[in-house]
Amino acid sequence: MKFKKPQTLQQIANLLSVSFVGSPNFLITGINEIHVVEEGDIVFVDNEKYYDKALKSKATTILINKKVDCPEGKALLISDDPFRDFNKITKYFNPFIASKNSIADTAIIGKNTIVQPNVFIGENVVIGDNCVIHSNVSINNNCVIGNNVIIQSNTVLGSDAFYYKNREDGFDRLLSGGRVVLKDNVELGASCTIDRGVTGDTTIGKGTKIDNQVHIGHDTIIGEKCLIAAQVGIAGCTIVEDEVTIWGQVGTNSGITIGKKAVILGQTGVTKSIEGGKKYFGTPIEEAREKLKELAQIKRLLKQKNS
Repeated sequence: MKFKKPQTLQQIANLLSVSFVGSPNFLITGINEIHVVEEGDIVFVDNEKYYDKALKSKATTILINKKVDCPEGKALLISDDPFRDFNKITKYFNPFIASKNSIADTAIIGKNTIVQPNVFIGENVVIGDNCVIHSNVSINNNCVIGNNVIIQSNTVLGSDAFYYKNREDGFDRLLSGGRVVLKDNVELGASCTIDRGVTGDTTIGKGTKIDNQVHIGHDTIIGEKCLIAAQVGIAGCTIVEDEVTIWGQVGTNSGITIGKKAVILGQTGVTKSIEGGKKYFGTPIEEAREKLKELAQIKRLLKQKNS
């Protein structure tokens, strides 16, 4: 998430009421999670296990809960609760705007786009030309939709990320300041749910077709010309490369990569990153041919045991 204009280290420290290490005039251009940080970003870290990763990341400002040696060319914000303060930044620079109309005045809708009754379109949404948005679809704030997109009834774009910190008095939600972006020629089935990025974009690539009742988690990137069948659940921060086929009721772990032109058979649990150009099946996931051989051998052994 980029700020509308750069902020200084001093300005952010004042916003959070925290101390800092670095020049007061050190420039900050946005905030991001560790997997998408860029130069100029703030990243937060509150677990010593991940200090080194955060300090060596592309982020140039680290919001951290311990004073440590500051890497050259970077700055630190020292907080007793980086998670809380990261939420403060999101809320300040990207506050939730409640809509007063079912189609927000700030929404931009392209030529020849059809919007059926009972559709909700939030603030700053952009929809391209020649789209069809069916009834009861919700498109939440800041979503971006390309040309020739079809969205079937009851689908929701831009729900908040499922991302919580466990505290003594309950779960504390990390606020979502990102977007959902659908590229040209995407089609979404009925009752799909696509979460916005926490700080970046959840993106569906050009020409991808998604069946009914599919869930896609925050900050996931789906490539071009993918086919995703019904009841698939793709966890947050997953990368699905181009021309991948995922059949029904597949589930994935977060933070993995599914290689180009992979085919994943129904009810598979994608527990790790997998290479492209191969067919997969089972939980834990393996190449389909090997998995089916294993199942056949088990069946044969059980027959021998019972005979």
